[in-house]
Amino acid sequence: MPTSERFMRIHSPEFAAMSRRVLEVTALTTRLNLTPFEDDDTKLALFAQILGRPLPDRVSITPPFYTDHGLALDLGERVFINQNCTFMDVAGIRLGDGVMVGPRVTFVTVGHPVDPGERREWLTGGPIDVAENVWIGAGATILPGVSIGRDAVVAAGAVVAEDVPAASLVTGRAAEVKRQW
Repeated sequence: MPTSERFMRIHSPEFAAMSRRVLEVTALTTRLNLTPFEDDDTKLALFAQILGRPLPDRVSITPPFYTDHGLALDLGERVFINQNCTFMDVAGIRLGDGVMVGPRVTFVTVGHPVDPGERREWLTGGPIDVAENVWIGAGATILPGVSIGRDAVVAAGAVVAEDVPAASLVTGRAAEVKRQW
């Protein structure tokens, strides 16, 4: 779904339910991030509540860890997520088997329309799909609706706003004026 499309009306029962889930998951991630590092049993139980299911085999997540919804975060086997990553997963995030995520990476699946009159009325967005064996470097930002192909590498600090082909390296964070109103 292109990020310019409306995703969810803000003043709706669907948004209210999502907001309640965000509050619940914020409380759970706060507990997770305060749990002693060596207390694996408590961390696994909290991840199961956050994700709505147990972590897949050989998934390693180093807290602090942040997500706003959790139920729309799909992790493959052998996924590694370093510390201080954020997953805004309301529209869905899939990390395929063997994905490695560096520290401070941010995945954002929702935003607001560019039109000032619609910003407080709608969320826009789309799912993020990261194929198998992808490496995402420290501090990268992955934006709504992006797909990253198998074996690709996203360089540290990159801002990914468009699909990434398989077996390729993407870099950069240049911002440019696209249009004015």
